[in-house]
Amino acid sequence: MIGKTLSHFKILDKLGEGGMGAVYLAEDLELNRQVALKVLPTEMASDPERLSRFKREAKAVAALNHPNIVTIYSVEDSDEGRFISMELVKGKSLEEMIGAQGLAVGQFFDIAVPLTDALTAAHQSGITHRDLKPANIMVTDEGRVKVLDFGLAKLHTVDPAAADPDLPTQALTQEGMVMGTVPYMSPEQVQSRPADHRTDIFSLGIILYEMATGERPFRGETSADLISSILRDSPRPVTKIKVDLPNHLGRIVGRCLEKEPGRRYQTALDLRGELEHLREEVAKETSDAGSSIAVLPFRNMSPDKDQDYFCEGIAEELINRLGKFQNLRVASRTSAFQFKDADSDIREIGERLNVGTVLEGSVRKAANQLRISAQLVNVADGYRLWSDSFDRELKDVFAIQDEIAQSIVDALHVTLSPSEAKQAVQKAAKVDVQAYDFYLKGRKFFYQFRQQGFEFARQMFARAIVIDPSYSRPYAGVADCCSFLYMYFDSSEDNLQEADAASLKAVEIDPGSAEAHASRGLAVSLSQRFDEAKVEFETALRLDPNNYEAHYLYARSLFAQGDLAAAAERFEKACDVNPEDYNAPQL
Repeated sequence: MIGKTLSHFKILDKLGEGGMGAVYLAEDLELNRQVALKVLPTEMASDPERLSRFKREAKAVAALNHPNIVTIYSVEDSDEGRFISMELVKGKSLEEMIGAQGLAVGQFFDIAVPLTDALTAAHQSGITHRDLKPANIMVTDEGRVKVLDFGLAKLHTVDPAAADPDLPTQALTQEGMVMGTVPYMSPEQVQSRPADHRTDIFSLGIILYEMATGERPFRGETSADLISSILRDSPRPVTKIKVDLPNHLGRIVGRCLEKEPGRRYQTALDLRGELEHLREEVAKETSDAGSSIAVLPFRNMSPDKDQDYFCEGIAEELINRLGKFQNLRVASRTSAFQFKDADSDIREIGERLNVGTVLEGSVRKAANQLRISAQLVNVADGYRLWSDSFDRELKDVFAIQDEIAQSIVDALHVTLSPSEAKQAVQKAAKVDVQAYDFYLKGRKFFYQFRQQGFEFARQMFARAIVIDPSYSRPYAGVADCCSFLYMYFDSSEDNLQEADAASLKAVEIDPGSAEAHASRGLAVSLSQRFDEAKVEFETALRLDPNNYEAHYLYARSLFAQGDLAAAAERFEKACDVNPEDYNAPQL
């Protein structure tokens, strides 16, 4: 064929050969451009069914006109046979690019997201690729991803309900025929069962697995062994093979590789959304790699040694305030407080908690006088990034917390969004100091997670409310105590009603409090008012995306409704926020 002219195309070289014909480099003599020609083999051209399939493929793909799918120019006839002229893609195949260790994370997303774009366009036009594999994916010299060879594409009706029942289905495979490349086939393909667009999701999952790790998820010495692996084996999570991969990538790839199509992503667009969201999270973590902190419990330097609750409360308040900044990753209370009174140096703490900085401090409280000292230390070299001491009256404790939080943001050069910047300069609502003291005592006992602890904490919160009825947080505290008592110790209607009333009051007083909405979500979920609970939990997470309690309690609510997939996903997010929580291994 080299040197021959087909119609107005001169064959220059052979590029490859696939299941639907050979592909050649050619010059379009009319338009003076290089193209790729896909020539139908002689035996196929003489087969009416295969010829019909060939024409359908060309027409279907030509109609797509998508930047991530190779462009079809024309379908031609010549004395040498029938062929398609198409866009010539110069670059490397994904098969050539994937090394033994897979791709770098950034490159992974740069290829994975456009692949989902290509599939979305094809699926929405009623086309299933059915032979996705790295050899059929090219990355041009300019970095654009191109999906090639829809040679096994299957047309199907987009809306079955709208199809004409009198017309035969345009299936492009014979009954019982296995089409595709075995290592990248779905279970339904290898069993010759009906396959729709979700078979592409499975094949893409295999490709994503290989891109991430350099390994294929299913293996076998023979085709039979490989098919058996596809049907029966559960692949090792990608994050177990390469521990530096983003945690959620294991979940995303795993869902693509579900054996049953109904358990996979139902559309490529859904998969794209998950990948894009994860890419944004990774980019944010990368750009703010140094912006991570653990706030240790402040040491009690007071004459009264019973002031531990107050010192821990100061640290917890700082964790909550700093945790509201999206570009600052803050170790959870559970994670940081495990080092209370521990003989650990800053470097060890930083490595254990995977943070770049550690805030430590001390509190001396005597009568109405307060002295708080704090220092921010860089884990890598022990260098003190910031330190200060505050000698104030007790009533100034909230202002001190604001100043410390702002100093940390400044020292770490954390980029604030416009809303965060506005919130940072707003003064906190005035709270009676004595009420705040009772509130901190209540938190100390609440974290014991025992019946007596919850009951005593409820008393402390109630005393705070008597002193300052306009203070939202003690109401949320009462609600949480009653909710947990109801769940674990005393499932009385009184506890349920008190949790409902107190959480409603907390939200009414401070509708901008994530803590209040999370408490409200728990309270109404216990009454099985799940629609209300969903609104409250999602409001809490919009206000504070890193609120562990909101993620965890929302997951429990979803589990109680029987939505196990959504519950599992939410539990995983809770683990990401707070991997050190005692519940984490069970989630």
